[in-house]
Amino acid sequence: MRSFVRRAGRTTRAQARALVELGPRFVLPYRPHPLDPQAVFGRRAPLILEIGFGMGEATAQIARSRPDEDFLGCEVHEPGVGALLKRIGELALTNVRIVQHDAVEVLQHMIAPQQLDGVHIFFPDPWHKKRHHKRRLIQPPFVALLTSRLKPGGYVHCATDWQPYAEQMLEVLSAEPKLANASSDPTLGGYAPRPGYRPPTKFEQRGLRLGHGVWDLIFRRRDE
Repeated sequence: MRSFVRRAGRTTRAQARALVELGPRFVLPYRPHPLDPQAVFGRRAPLILEIGFGMGEATAQIARSRPDEDFLGCEVHEPGVGALLKRIGELALTNVRIVQHDAVEVLQHMIAPQQLDGVHIFFPDPWHKKRHHKRRLIQPPFVALLTSRLKPGGYVHCATDWQPYAEQMLEVLSAEPKLANASSDPTLGGYAPRPGYRPPTKFEQRGLRLGHGVWDLIFRRRDE
């Protein structure tokens, strides 16, 4: 399992400056042993993992609106890391840290079982072609790993604008025995209304204007 595919991208001067000036404080080195969130953030608070935060705008907005929670973002692409660091500086955020590494290995080695209060996976690569579907992140082995890192009652929130991937997400998440669908609206077919904490992206807003759909899925780990 891998959570990403390498892609080209140019780091701007502002992003490069943020990497130099803020990276030492907010970017954590990948280490193959469990993270101590209290030591990293300087407090004890709910911990939310975001996988593949892109350019980090949603991450920054959510962290700003939920100051009593801590956010750990995984992203391998340097321009995105630089962009989020820039927003951290602009918004004076203290509750965000970044690991520039494959999220699967982070989950396997840096996150202890039942350590996470939530996981965000917003608009992962849908891999449109059928022969590439096996590369999609939301697959049974990955969901099983993810679930093992959630506390009982902890949640996983996925969002996608590609309906076939939404259908696969719903099927895979529903098949995980330790997860329960948090959506209680029977008219939504198992999907959830967009929570107020998830800001719509510019791409999403454009798509909605054009009549494209967006699907949110929220599942919680069952109490044991």
